[in-house]
Amino acid sequence: MRPAKRVAVLAACGALLITVQVSLAFLPNIELVSLLLVIFTLHLHAYVLAPLAVFIVVEGLLYGFGIWWAHYLYVWPLWVLFILANRNKRSAAFWALAGGAFGLAFGALCALTYLFTGGVHTAMAYFISGIPFDIAHCAGNVITALVLFRPLMRLGDRLFWA
Repeated sequence: MRPAKRVAVLAACGALLITVQVSLAFLPNIELVSLLLVIFTLHLHAYVLAPLAVFIVVEGLLYGFGIWWAHYLYVWPLWVLFILANRNKRSAAFWALAGGAFGLAFGALCALTYLFTGGVHTAMAYFISGIPFDIAHCAGNVITALVLFRPLMRLGDRLFWA
């Protein structure tokens, strides 16, 4: 991919991450960002860090740079590192299970910030109160991956390498 096209594609990917997150914000923990990061990472490899950075910064600009935002600085990059480590996997079932596990782990990963800022009790309270949202996150990630992984991979093959 030529440098000018790469910059345009990376900017469009960052904008798409923000757009789908904001448009689905009314659904508690149902999101397409996890799946789109899989698709983008499988096609763009480490270049995905550019749209991810755009997503994280714009999230802070839109919703404020609260303590919740600190989670995004490590949770989403950890997801991308997992995807990079498994970039040879092309199974919708694999990514559905991985996305489901990520959805379940999201709250626990975010609780780490509260461990350092408020102590063990604060972290546990955050984690326990978020379990219903983590379950919704898990279910949403599984369903979206099972339904959309293959079509989005085919679309990515056409868009990124045309």
